[in-house]
Amino acid sequence: MRSQRPGVLITGGAGFIGSAMVRSALARRPEHRVVTLDALTYAGSVASLADLDGAERHTFVHGDIRDGALVRDLLREHAVGLVVHLAAESHVDRSISGPSAFVETNVLGTQTLLDACREVWDGADGVRFHHVSTDEVYGDLGPDDPAFTEQTPYAPSSPYSASKAGSDHLVRASGRTYGLPVSITNCSNNYGPRQYPEKLIPVVLQRALAGEPIPVYGDGANVRDWLFVDDHCDAIWTVIERGAVGETYNVGGHAEVGNLDLVRMLCAILDERRPASAPHADLITFVTDRPGHDRRYAVDTAKIEALGWSPSQSLRTGLEATVDWYLDHQSWVSTVLAEAEAGA
Repeated sequence: MRSQRPGVLITGGAGFIGSAMVRSALARRPEHRVVTLDALTYAGSVASLADLDGAERHTFVHGDIRDGALVRDLLREHAVGLVVHLAAESHVDRSISGPSAFVETNVLGTQTLLDACREVWDGADGVRFHHVSTDEVYGDLGPDDPAFTEQTPYAPSSPYSASKAGSDHLVRASGRTYGLPVSITNCSNNYGPRQYPEKLIPVVLQRALAGEPIPVYGDGANVRDWLFVDDHCDAIWTVIERGAVGETYNVGGHAEVGNLDLVRMLCAILDERRPASAPHADLITFVTDRPGHDRRYAVDTAKIEALGWSPSQSLRTGLEATVDWYLDHQSWVSTVLAEAEAGA
């Protein structure tokens, strides 16, 4: 039966940024049905979609973006006019040990989605395919280099960033060759609630709470710009609602900081929230650096800020909110880790 509400399809909606985007879509598009398509690989969990406001307008579908027939059926059944494409393999370390999965999902999966949208929409008005990508496609920067702009040439360093660069190119090609209404955002490092526990900030929090060594790659001087996940969702909506079709927009949090300094900030917040017998920073342990580890990322956000967007969270307030969420939701951490272990 065809849905009575126009649909928004969010791929990867059971993941970290995806689940935040599902919540945002339900709040911002009350007239729409929100459809989540997620393969529930290790980093996706239905636990991230628990207690949704507006859940009666949400449909979860366990499936793969590489399944073209399924995607076409969902687009038709739910009258989808907006696709927000977040499904991706995204962990650099995993891409180094197993790059093929990143090509399969990030490159071939993206092309499958594009083909399905082109077939089903076939020149329809008011539709949009929005692709969420990463600042890592640009390579890295020296300490005094200007930030990446939308004109910075691509120079990916890892299999992950190379696969995302490939997907970006395919999205642009579909816009240029077929006239598919597309847009792209390239974001800096996200953080916030429901981030899978293998990423830096959740790792730090879980290790610190357990009194275990907190690993920091190399000398800890690698610099990233940190973006609170809800600010990222707001940026995506800004581009969808006010950005130009065919354009790319960089999204960052105005929060450049070295990894070691970030870890120390988290430890200081934990010292306030959950004091231990010694400062949590005493647990910091330097480990062998990852191969090809980019030294610095930073993005120039002038283009998206011209549309009226800017981040609402400072790094300090965002980290405090993140720490508080994890302290209050240890059961979520246990659930997703158990699911990942069971599926291994």
